[in-house]
Amino acid sequence: MLAAAFPVFAAPTVDVHSDPNCGCCGAWVEHLEAQGFEVNHHRDGDLREIKIANGVTPELASCHTALVDGYVIEGHVPASDIKRLLEEQPDVVGLSVPGMPHGTPGMETGRVDDYAVLSWRDENQTPEIFREYTQ
Repeated sequence: MLAAAFPVFAAPTVDVHSDPNCGCCGAWVEHLEAQGFEVNHHRDGDLREIKIANGVTPELASCHTALVDGYVIEGHVPASDIKRLLEEQPDVVGLSVPGMPHGTPGMETGRVDDYAVLSWRDENQTPEIFREYTQ
């Protein structure tokens, strides 16, 4: 009966598009799977068209683009932030961690950079900070 008081996160399937030779993208996929997400990993190669079609501007871009429940996830966004996005369902296009900051999921290099997870509404609006990670 106690289990009913704590809803279990039922993660939807995440479709990840990445370069077939990118190791950090595979590591990010492993991070999502370890956090309960089902992942379809598409190793597409040229991601430019996928990014453009989903409103990812150069300022928001990273090495992989994912789609989940109508949202765009760009780059090394932590699974916890994706779960929050799916639970709260804000009116945004998606979340992005621009570039490839050290210390983000999939980019564990021993160095940890400060970074922000950004949300955006459309390609003409300035992104907003969804969550900050600082040391």
